[in-house]
Parts: sequence; C-alpha cells; structure tokens
Amino acid sequence: MALKPIDNTLPLPQEAIILGVNEENKTAASLPPADPIIDYISSGNLEPISDPESKIHGLVEELDSKDWTKVCESLNDARRFALYHSLLLFPILEKVVLVVVKAMKNPRSALCKTSIMASSDIFKVFGDQLLDSTNNAFDNLLLQLLLKASQDKRFVCEEADRALNAMVKSMTPLPLLNKLRPYVSHSNPRVRAKAAITISNSVSKMGLEGMNEFGLVLLVQMAADLLNDRLPEAREAARNIVTCIYEAYTRNEEQKQESWQNFCQSSLPPIHALSMVKITSSQ
Repeated sequence: MALKPIDNTLPLPQEAIILGVNEENKTAASLPPADPIIDYISSGNLEPISDPESKIHGLVEELDSKDWTKVCESLNDARRFALYHSLLLFPILEKVVLVVVKAMKNPRSALCKTSIMASSDIFKVFGDQLLDSTNNAFDNLLLQLLLKASQDKRFVCEEADRALNAMVKSMTPLPLLNKLRPYVSHSNPRVRAKAAITISNSVSKMGLEGMNEFGLVLLVQMAADLLNDRLPEAREAARNIVTCIYEAYTRNEEQKQESWQNFCQSSLPPIHALSMVKITSSQ
C-alpha cells in the first residue's frame, strides 16, 4: 500500500502573521515624508496683499522661520510687498535682503530658487536704492547671485542669471561696475565669467562720459585681463566690452582705427594693445 507523503510544513501561528503585518507598517511609518511641492509663481501672477499694514510687522520674523516651506511662502509675500506695497517694505528693506541672502545659502534648491526670484523683484522695484545699505546687504546679495549663477544645478543657475540681468536693467551702470570690479579677480573661474558677463551688460548701457567717469584706461585694462581668462564665456564678455569701448571712444573720430590703436598703445602693454586692435579691426 502506497504511503502518503508527510507534510512537515506547520501553519504559521496567528501571532506571527500579525507581527509581520505590524513590522511592515512600522517600516512604512519610519520612511521620511516626501517634501512638499513648491510652486514657482511668476511676478505677473502675484497679487496684492489684502491687509499689508498688518502683515508687514511679522514679515522679517516669518522670513527667518525654521520651517523652510513657510520661508518660501514669506519670500513670495516679500515679492508682493515689493511689487504692490513698496513704501511699506522700504523701511525694512535691508533686513529683508539679508534674510533673502540667508535663504539663498540654504541647500534646498526650492528655497534657493524662490529667494533668487525674490531678489529679481526687489531689483526691479528698488534699483539704485539697494546701494545705500549700511550693512553690506547688497554686497552679500551680489556675491550670492554670482555664486549661484556659477553652480551646476541648472534651474538655480538660470534663475540667478535672470536676477543678474534684472539687476543690470534696474541699476545705474557706474556704481554697479564699482561693485562688480573685484569679482573679475575671484579665485573661482565661473564667478569671474559671470562677473565679466554682467560687467559687459552694464558697459553696453554706458556712453563715453560714463566710461571716463569709471576710468576708461581701467576699463580697457580689465577687458585685456579677461581676454586671457580660462573660460570662453569670460573671454567672449571681454570682447564685447572692448567693442563697446571702441564704439564709444571712436564715435566722433574720422580715423577710427588709428585713434583706437593710439589709445590702446598708450594704455596697455604692446601684446595687449595688439589684441585690442585685432578685435576691432573688422568694425
């Protein structure tokens, strides 16, 4: 007679089943919650604040919150104040800029980008008034924008580029050039390149009088140094600066190239003067 195979598999006790389910639930509960999604609101879609006189009193404190999502919301409030209630924002503008800079240093990309967007709106509204800060608020903001424009995260880099462009459009070239000048000697080549591009955009807004006020020889020497920079972006910006200087300097000259050559030779070492003349020889 055939024997039945013996099934040695014992049924799991109910406690073991319940324990397994509980362990799975514990594992799921221990996972960190997903970061909230931050909406990047364009300036045109921001609306006025319903009770600005009341809300302005807590703005700086809200911007300095330990909850980064609340900081993002407060940054958008700061943008709304700048765009629609600038008179209320102006008395605390320096404090707001310093907190914006602090948010820009945060490793969270969403917070960093939102703070950069806030800086763009602040530039558009306040312009040269930012230069009057007594606590280096603008200097800190400029440095952070150049650093963020130089990093690898593309969407942060592009936002910083837009902020730098907004800065150039809203500020007088001469004082801005004085602020940008030290950064063409920065140890980071990407920062040098971004500074060179921003200087080029500023110089394109100047006439000969403004260039002379800054120092025409100084401007030419700066461009000559950048022509030998490591990064092609810096070299291209230098060529644009040279072209702007050439056009302003020779505007009323009949012998443009000869006048330009004489100026370069009197202001620069021979090899640098030759580079300048080559750039403009096709003009």
